[in-house]
Amino acid sequence: MTYSLDPIGIIQSPYKEKFAVPRQPGLVPNATATIVLQGEINCLEAVRGIDQFSHLWLLFLFDQNLEAGWKPTVRPPRLGGNERMGVLASRATFRPNGIGMSAVEFRGIRQHGSQVYIDVGSVDLVDGTPIIDIKPYIPYSDAITNACGGYASAEPELIEVVFSAEAKMRLNRVKDGVNRQQVIEQVLAQDPRPAYKKGKPDHKEYGVRLFDWNVKFKIIDQQALVTSIDSL
Repeated sequence: MTYSLDPIGIIQSPYKEKFAVPRQPGLVPNATATIVLQGEINCLEAVRGIDQFSHLWLLFLFDQNLEAGWKPTVRPPRLGGNERMGVLASRATFRPNGIGMSAVEFRGIRQHGSQVYIDVGSVDLVDGTPIIDIKPYIPYSDAITNACGGYASAEPELIEVVFSAEAKMRLNRVKDGVNRQQVIEQVLAQDPRPAYKKGKPDHKEYGVRLFDWNVKFKIIDQQALVTSIDSL
């Protein structure tokens, strides 16, 4: 049997491409996003009572990967990209049905005209990702204190992030520059490069698309140097 799903909304986030997205929710706490509800669910009645919860579960589609298909095994970045695990023992984006889930902070409800928005924080979703369902996070049942995290039980190691004089000048010229700097720091501290690059000499300059910027950086002696910030 086959089934079809209609997205209930689209997310607007600072991540304009997969390369910039943290590998788990909650790793970039300053990253805020907005869910734009659509269709029949775009009404205040559908979100009545949602403000009683501090966090939400978002179920979404890995829409950029659906056509690429999937394989039974994957190479998790946490294992350096060198060891294979079953796709169901991972959170790989290439999955049999391309469905993802994230626990995010609830930040509020807004309505402009007939459009209802849900503001969320600590997101890990690419801008434009289709949302297929939203559920409240229930602490007593969803937080399992004695759970085992397998090969991903430890938090990722972070590296220091510094800004060039040119990059700092660009941040100082925008009104939300402080928050943008914090998001950039939290993203780059996790070293978004491919896993096999970590711990090895790398003279390449990379770029991540965040907000309306192309943030260019280099990794030098386990430190991320933001070299420049250009408009997209």
